[in-house]
Amino acid sequence: MEINVNTSTPIISVKPVVLPAPERGEDLQVRVSAPATGHDLPIIVFSHGFGSSMDGYAPLVDFWAAHGFVVIQPTHLDSRTLNLPPEDSRTPLIWRIRVDDLKRILDQLDLIEASVPGLRGRLDRSRIAAAGHSWGGQTVSTLLGARVLDADGKPGEDMSDPRIQAGLLLATTGKGGADLSPFAAEHFPFMNPSFADMNTPTLVVAGDQDQSRLSTRGPDWFADPYFLSPGSKSLLTLFGGEHSLGGIPGYNVTETTDENPERVALLQRVTWAYLRSALGIDDSSWAAARAALEEGANPLGRIESK
Repeated sequence: MEINVNTSTPIISVKPVVLPAPERGEDLQVRVSAPATGHDLPIIVFSHGFGSSMDGYAPLVDFWAAHGFVVIQPTHLDSRTLNLPPEDSRTPLIWRIRVDDLKRILDQLDLIEASVPGLRGRLDRSRIAAAGHSWGGQTVSTLLGARVLDADGKPGEDMSDPRIQAGLLLATTGKGGADLSPFAAEHFPFMNPSFADMNTPTLVVAGDQDQSRLSTRGPDWFADPYFLSPGSKSLLTLFGGEHSLGGIPGYNVTETTDENPERVALLQRVTWAYLRSALGIDDSSWAAARAALEEGANPLGRIESK
C-alpha cells in the first residue's frame, strides 16, 4: 500500500522561541520546525500529551515540516521539563491554560516569524490547523468547538477559535460522566466534553487496541469525537494501534507499547493528505489516501467520513 507525498525538503528547527506570558507564571516556550525553502507555508499548531514538551513527536513533526508545513509546538505547564508540583495553584487550571497557550501562539505569529531565521514572509496565515495527541487532543478539541460540561451537564465556555480551519485529534478521549473511571471522574473534572458544537472539519485518529484506564469503555471511546460531533469529519482507525499509535511520541521513547514503523508511516501520510485537503491546498492527495486504504491488501487501518 503506497500513499504518494510531495518531495521532502531539508528542515530548520528553532527552540526556544519565548513568548512573554506574565499572567501564566512561566513564559511560553515553543519550538518551530519549517521547510528550509518554499513560500505560502500552512501552519500546524501542535499540542503535546501529558508530560511531554516541545521536543516530542518528532516522527510527525519532522515529516510534516519536510513536506511543506510550519509546525509550532508549545511546552505546556504539565510538561515534565517544568516539574510543576501538584500543589501549585495553577495545577487545576492547566487544562484551560493549555488552550490559552495555543491561542497565544496564534496571537504572536509576528514574534514567532521574526524569531526564526529565514522564515519572515513565508507563512500562510489563512491556512492554520491545530493538532494534538491524548491530552493535547482534548486541548485542541476545545479550539474546534467542543465544550466542557459542568456538574449539572450544561456546556461551559465556548473557547473555539475561528482562525483554525482544520483539526487533527490523535487518541483523544471521549465522553465523560459514566464513561469515566472513578479515578478520572475524581481527578479530571474537565474530562467531560460535549462535541455537539465541534463544527470545524477534523480528522479523528483512534487505535482499535487503545484501552484506557481513564474510561470504563473499550477502545471505541476514542472514536467519540468523530461520532458525536456534527459537520465534516473523518475517522482513521489504526488496526492494532494502542495509545502511542505505533510510536508517534518520539523515535526512541519507552512509553510506546505498540512500536510499528509501518503504522507511523501510514499516519504520517494520511494526516499530511487530510490537512492539505481540509486547508484547501490539494484535494487529490486525500482522495488518493482513502483509495489506497480501501484497495490495499492487508491494510493497516480504515477511513470513514461523514
